[in-house]
Amino acid sequence: MRGPLRRASTGIAALSVALAMVFFGGPVADGAEDVGHAPRLYTPDPNPDAVRQIVGLVRDRQYQDAARITAMIATPQTVWFGDQSPAEVERLTRDVVRDAARSESVPALALYNIPGRDCANYSAGGAANTAEYQAWIDAVARGIGGRDALVVLEPDALALLPADCGQDDAEGTKTAARYAEVNYAVDRLEPLRGTKVYLDTGHPGWHAVGSIVPRLVKGGVLRASGFYTNASNYNTDDANSWYGKLISSCIAYVGGGGDAADCPSQSAPRAEAQAWLDAHVHVPPSRMAHFVTDSSRNGRGPWTPPAGKYTDPQDWCNPPDRGLGARPTLRTGDPLQDARLWIKTPGESDGLCLRGTQGPEDPERGTLDPKAGEWFPQQARELVRYANPPLL
Repeated sequence: MRGPLRRASTGIAALSVALAMVFFGGPVADGAEDVGHAPRLYTPDPNPDAVRQIVGLVRDRQYQDAARITAMIATPQTVWFGDQSPAEVERLTRDVVRDAARSESVPALALYNIPGRDCANYSAGGAANTAEYQAWIDAVARGIGGRDALVVLEPDALALLPADCGQDDAEGTKTAARYAEVNYAVDRLEPLRGTKVYLDTGHPGWHAVGSIVPRLVKGGVLRASGFYTNASNYNTDDANSWYGKLISSCIAYVGGGGDAADCPSQSAPRAEAQAWLDAHVHVPPSRMAHFVTDSSRNGRGPWTPPAGKYTDPQDWCNPPDRGLGARPTLRTGDPLQDARLWIKTPGESDGLCLRGTQGPEDPERGTLDPKAGEWFPQQARELVRYANPPLL
């Protein structure tokens, strides 16, 4: 899930508009975030390999894809932090929030440094222990200070606990530490004046509502702004919004003394689930946990692997022919949804996808996929070509 840190770019938006004007006679669509004085989301500097791809496409006179990828990298996206030293992450975080303040925008920051990150798989790494992680979070807090920020806290930290991947001992020591680490981050960051912290739920195709809500509560969601869903995944906006509503409602129900096991799952018929909510949840949205979603690659929804072709299809890992989703915004029209974000940096690889084969090539693509976080030109072109809504 990881994506490299990049600072702001003042020239990318201008380059995007210039390419669109030259090749298409009009500006790119940007999600209309600049209407009036409404807050808008921050656009970081792009992956340098994205710029190299654009230059190559222009050189090869493939102007349409060049303009589309330029529009993609000119769209607000989340800035990822992980693996830096405390001194480095403090400085880099401060740079981002200051730059966002100068452009009167709100940055979204993904913190990705939890010990045992990603079960030591594609995005392995993170702090060595709890004390090191707490020092790192303290540094992030100093970097943010009193400026505005949306914090996407530790993707997979709660949906993929050490106990879930066989990395814990019989006493559950590492899982207990994971909860302590997430709670520490919530208590250190949420009280900052302009910061909102959101906790991990995975995505609607993973944990049932009754499974993830106890993890959220144990992770401190009642002291955070809320949670996020679909980070680096492909579920539709409709599925994400419904999942978010069910989770938020279940958290409110549990907060009132109810049992999460009684909450309706996302797989239940919607009419029945809504009837249950109407009967059991009477908390106003202003007092419920809010959520944000990731629409960076969900324009065509999830990929359905060919039946029986792979022993482990890895439908989350660089699936073919996906498209960018709806543009990021702080105006969702949903009183429970604070934002729609591009959490995953679109165009960056999910990792080396082998789908149960010996590899080394991705058998679905016939290529050697880049490592997690590296630019994937083939996927970038797919995302912009199949974007829904279209980029240009």
